[in-house]
Amino acid sequence: MRGAKAGRVNLPPLRDVIARHGLSASKALGQNFLFDEQLLDRIAAIPGDLHGADVLEIGPGPGGLTRALLRAGAQVTAVEMDRRCLPALAEVAEAFPGKLRVIEGDALKITAASLFDGPFAIVANLPYNVGTALFTGWLSGEAWPPQWRSLTLMFQQEVAQRIVAAPGSSAYGRLAVLAQWRSRAKLAMKVHRSAFTPPPKVMSAIVHVTPADRPSGVSARVLERITEAAFGQRRKMLRQSLKGLPGALDALDTLGIDPQRRAETLSIDEFVAVARQLSA
Repeated sequence: MRGAKAGRVNLPPLRDVIARHGLSASKALGQNFLFDEQLLDRIAAIPGDLHGADVLEIGPGPGGLTRALLRAGAQVTAVEMDRRCLPALAEVAEAFPGKLRVIEGDALKITAASLFDGPFAIVANLPYNVGTALFTGWLSGEAWPPQWRSLTLMFQQEVAQRIVAAPGSSAYGRLAVLAQWRSRAKLAMKVHRSAFTPPPKVMSAIVHVTPADRPSGVSARVLERITEAAFGQRRKMLRQSLKGLPGALDALDTLGIDPQRRAETLSIDEFVAVARQLSA
C-alpha cells in the first residue's frame, strides 16, 4: 500500500482539481474551500496522533482536509451531500487505497455512531449553515461518554467564542453550557478569512472538544430544556424566563439562587445543580 507521502505526490494541487472538475463553492451549502496544505496539516494535527484512527469528516468538498487527515494516517469516512465533489474525492480515495470511505448524504440525517464499530474522532471544516445544529446534536443524549473521542471543528469565530465562553461574558450562553458541562472545550486555532476561497465575510476558528466526566444525577435533556428557556429570553430575569418550566423556580429557591439574576450570570455548575433538582 502506498503511504501518505505517495498520496501527496500523486495528487494534483487542489486549485487544479477544482478547475478541472468545474467546482465552485456553493453559497447555499455554506461552502468555503481551503487550499493551503500546510494549514490543513496543522488542523489535522490538532486531535493528536491519528495513525490508524477512525475519523469522520463532514462536508469534505474537493478533499483538502481529507488529504491532510489521510496523510496523518487516519482511516477517513467522509459525508458529502454535494455530488459535484464526488469525482474529486474518488481521486483522493484512489491515491490512498482502502483508507477513504465516501458517503453521499446529508450529515444532519446520519447518526455518526452508526458509521463506526468503535471510537472515532470528528474533524471537519463544517458548512456554516449546519455547523451549530451538528455540534449540538453530537453533544446531546443521555449516554456518556460518547462514542466520539474528540471533536475538532471549524466555525465562524463568533460561534467558536460562544462555545468556549466563560460565565458573565457577552458570548456566554446555551452553547457554552452544553459544550462545557461534561466536556472540555478550547479554542485551538484562529483562521483568517483570506485562507478560504471564496473568502467568507467573517473570521473563522477551530474548537477542540474532548469528553469529561459527567456530573451525577443530571439528565442531558433536562439541562437542554433549562438552557433553552433561560437563554431564549436572556435579557429577562430567571423568574420570568424559567416560569414556564415546571419546578424550575422551586429549584432556584432550594438552591438559594436569586431569581432576579439573568441567565448569563449563572455558572455552569449552577445550571447543572438546577438540572439535577429537576432530574430528581
